[in-house]
Amino acid sequence: MGFKMGIVGLPNVGKSTLFNALTRTAAAQAANFPFCTIEPNVGEVAVPDARLDTLARIAGSKQIIPTRITFVDIAGLVKGASKGEGLGNQFLANIREVDAIAHVLRCFEDGDITHVEGRVDPVADAETIETELMLADLESIERRRANLARKLKGNDKEAADQDRLLAAAQVALEAGRPARTVKVAEDDARAWGMLQLLTAKPVLYVCNVEEAKAASGNDFSARVEAMARAQGAASVVISARIEEEISQLSDDEQAMFLEEMGLSEAGLDRLIRAGYSLLGLQTYFTVGPKEARAWTITKGTLAPQAAGVIHGDFEKGFIRAETIAYADYVAGNGEAGAKEAGKFRVEGKTYEVQDGDVLHFLFNG
Repeated sequence: MGFKMGIVGLPNVGKSTLFNALTRTAAAQAANFPFCTIEPNVGEVAVPDARLDTLARIAGSKQIIPTRITFVDIAGLVKGASKGEGLGNQFLANIREVDAIAHVLRCFEDGDITHVEGRVDPVADAETIETELMLADLESIERRRANLARKLKGNDKEAADQDRLLAAAQVALEAGRPARTVKVAEDDARAWGMLQLLTAKPVLYVCNVEEAKAASGNDFSARVEAMARAQGAASVVISARIEEEISQLSDDEQAMFLEEMGLSEAGLDRLIRAGYSLLGLQTYFTVGPKEARAWTITKGTLAPQAAGVIHGDFEKGFIRAETIAYADYVAGNGEAGAKEAGKFRVEGKTYEVQDGDVLHFLFNG
């Protein structure tokens, strides 16, 4: 189950520096973790989770395989992108393919790095990109609603539902609000997602600050955090320059460097976790002598569908899930101890998998 986060930003905000750090991190992980494919504009990075190491130690697992999130470097944006300015059309096409947007904002002063607008104002930068995406969505909606007109005359129910949702998005956009502010009924969620509206995607604001403010943030990042709270969006403070330096160090050197900078962890780890949370994702584990492995699912996933993430046959032939909560697995020092403590459960098709569950699936196949 692949989840993609697109990294966007105006020119000279540190987007490329940040992505370089991500791809170097991904390249370094490739030696340790399988299935880590790197393309020029894609970095697939492990989601940091200390629980996996703990489970592997208890079970004596020979291999540790974390779950992963994919970051996509999206072509730089300029004002007028919705009309095809700069790499506008490429930008809009790429952004439709991601599940969420990490919007890198310049939150630092540097006379040597020119801002495309001639000033440092991260909130205004955010509004520039949001405006371009909203204009692109409006144009798309007007075109699609016009194309639905004939089907609507023929009382096509699917077309009517699509037009109703497009109309709701259009009302929000014309009022200056992104499509993600529209309240969508649960029954409409799937159809809404299929509309592929750019401004319906969740947003994570990445405040790129100067190195000295990586731990505390600054006045610029504080303004972005306030904006994010008002929107119900997420934000994270990071120094792209520091992350690029860290990505080139060994594990031991990284720990020393972070300590010197007064940081408890790498900013990329915070960024990855924030993206994971923003997408409403959670993790379950499979554990044994051969490997300890993390699997990504969305919150609310039922046991058969969670099994299907491993292999489609697991979902089709699902019988039951043998389940131990992470805390119970650790407290029992493994499966045997958890069983003795009465913490081993057998769950059926209606079980909603919880974050941290240690699962073993039984299936016909």
